[in-house]
Amino acid sequence: MSYKRVVVTRYGGPEVLRVIEENKLPEPGPGEVRVKVLATSAAFTDVMIRKGKYPGIKVKPPFTPGYDMVGVVDRLGPGVARVKTGQQVAALTIIGAYSEYLCLSENCLTPVPAGLDPAEAVSLVLSYVTAYQMLHRVAKAKRGQRILIHGAGGAVGTALLQLGGLMGLKMYGTASSAKHDLVKRLGATPIDYVNEDFEERIRSLTGAGVDIVFDAIGGDHFKRSFDVLQRGGKLVAYGFYNAVLGRGGSIPLDFIRLQLWNCLPNGKSTAFYSIGSLYKKKMDWFTEDLRRLFELLVQNRIKPVIAARMPLTDVVRAHELLERAEISGKIVLNVSSTAG
Repeated sequence: MSYKRVVVTRYGGPEVLRVIEENKLPEPGPGEVRVKVLATSAAFTDVMIRKGKYPGIKVKPPFTPGYDMVGVVDRLGPGVARVKTGQQVAALTIIGAYSEYLCLSENCLTPVPAGLDPAEAVSLVLSYVTAYQMLHRVAKAKRGQRILIHGAGGAVGTALLQLGGLMGLKMYGTASSAKHDLVKRLGATPIDYVNEDFEERIRSLTGAGVDIVFDAIGGDHFKRSFDVLQRGGKLVAYGFYNAVLGRGGSIPLDFIRLQLWNCLPNGKSTAFYSIGSLYKKKMDWFTEDLRRLFELLVQNRIKPVIAARMPLTDVVRAHELLERAEISGKIVLNVSSTAG
């Protein structure tokens, strides 16, 4: 039986993505299961990996990208005891999920509650876990605090807004004017990053500044975010959008700056969050947090903002939209026709 998967043929732009067909399904080894993938997502982390600019990931082309997935267990390898054939599961794959079938260790699988939309479920695996862990495990946000979210209309941004709303946080979010209604609906004060200086706007709105800033932009943007923190505040950096797209900044230098700012005698601090790095150190945290998010989804307390549901064969288009930041929320790639 044949199956399709996406391959990064070389580091570069969206054009390096190719859909190929394999003649034989992969076979699970000891402790592994074969999963029929229902849904994966197109995320900026995939863009970084495709360009060869994701810190800590040095996989060489050709390879199959895909950071997260929800699928159905299709075949069990020798010694598998924790999951059953036909069970719906989720995983943070980091690479490999842009495929109709793949083999994974049973230890990295989290059960998905019955009845959930696979597209909504997969939206939690990367974007919502990122938001949840930055809020609770890195920033340790407390009810009533003021936070600034850059890219508030994106996948992680909308997740931060929904989760921050559950915590009773006072929220501000930078976004293009087209996304301001969405930011307002999710409980935040929108700031037009094109036509407004967010530093001046935050000072006019808060006086003293904010308690936490979540910034995935990088470069000089990190410094501006650091400057709007009040004493005791924390900058949580989690990406290098400008550096990856060649718009300024340097990933190594940005890391150094973040570390040096922690030495300043102003009571402020910085932290860099990488879901992949934390996952390797604390897989139990990931599983615990994802289970909690599934509970919130079942209870209808969160609702992922899905900008588009696209077939896997439209992966190039999906990555083009990501690089232009033209979407609000998440792009889901429906790998199987049963994914909705």
